[in-house]
Amino acid sequence: MEFQELKDCRFDGSGHFKLDDYPTDVHVEKRLRPNFEALTEANTQRMAELQDRLYAEGREGVVVILQAMDAAGKDSTIKHVMSGINPQGVTVASFKQPSSEELAHDFLWRAVARLPRRGCIGLFNRSYYEDVLVVRVHDLQKTYRMPKRVLDTSKDDFFEQRYRQIRDFERYLWENGYRVLKIFLNVSSAEQRRRFLDRIDDESKNWKFSSSDVTERQLWPKYMEAYEQCIDRTATKEAPWYVVPADQKFYARWLVSEAIVRTLEACDPHYPELPAEQRDDLETARQGLLSETGGHDDRSERDATERENN
Repeated sequence: MEFQELKDCRFDGSGHFKLDDYPTDVHVEKRLRPNFEALTEANTQRMAELQDRLYAEGREGVVVILQAMDAAGKDSTIKHVMSGINPQGVTVASFKQPSSEELAHDFLWRAVARLPRRGCIGLFNRSYYEDVLVVRVHDLQKTYRMPKRVLDTSKDDFFEQRYRQIRDFERYLWENGYRVLKIFLNVSSAEQRRRFLDRIDDESKNWKFSSSDVTERQLWPKYMEAYEQCIDRTATKEAPWYVVPADQKFYARWLVSEAIVRTLEACDPHYPELPAEQRDDLETARQGLLSETGGHDDRSERDATERENN
C-alpha cells in the first residue's frame, strides 16, 4: 500500500461512500516513524501559531469531531496532536452515554451546549454522531419518550431524518462562522483485538478495559454498516469526512494534524489591526515607559540585562 495523503482520506459527499475503499493500514515501515513524528511536531507548532491568530481575531470557530471504534486512539490522538495548543483557546468535550437530562432534550442539544466560542477550537471526543451509530446498532430509538408521530416510522426513515438534521445543523454552523472537521479513525478489527489484549496484559492499562468492550466488539459488522451509512449521508463540501487509517497511531496522528492545520489555514486568521487612534495611544504609552526614571526600575533593568548576558 502506498502512503496516503490527506486528500486520499477526504469524502465530501460526491459519489457513493464505501468503507472498504478506505484502508485501515498503509504499512509504513517502522524506520520511518521518527519522520512522521517530526512532521506531526512541525504541524503542532504551526497549529499553535494559527490558533493564536484565530483566538485574537475571534471571527471564526472550529469544531473537530473524532469518531471511532473503541481502542482506535481517540484520546492519544488528542493528547499528541493538540499538545502545543494554548488551552485558553481550546475546549474538549467527551460525549459518553447521555444523562436523563440530555435524553429529555433533542439529540443535538448537548452538542450545542458544548460549542466553542468563535475564535476557539472545540474538540469533540465522540459527538452527536453517536445518535446515528450506537443508537442505530442497538435500536435505542425505540426507548425514546417521543410522540407517536416521530416514532411511528420505519427504522430507515427515522435515521434518514437524523442524517438530514445533522446536515442542516452543520450547514447552520457553517453559515454562522464555524467550520466542522469530521475525522473517523479507521481501525481494523484485528488491530482492535490486539489493543484490547494489550490493555488486559499490561497492568498500567487495565483501567482502560471494560468487559462491555468485548460485547460491543461482537457487533462489529453492524457498526461498520452504521458508519458507512452515516458518512455517506452526512458528508458535504462544507463539512467533509476524513477517513484516516488508524492501525499505526503515529501515521494517524500525522494525518489528523494535517487536517487541523489545513482547516485553520482555510480560516486565514489575522491579528486584529488597531485603529489609528489606538496606535497613537500605544506610542504614547511606549514613550512614557521609555522616559521613566527611578533607581528601582533602573536596577531591575540592569539586573535583567546582566542575566541575559550571563
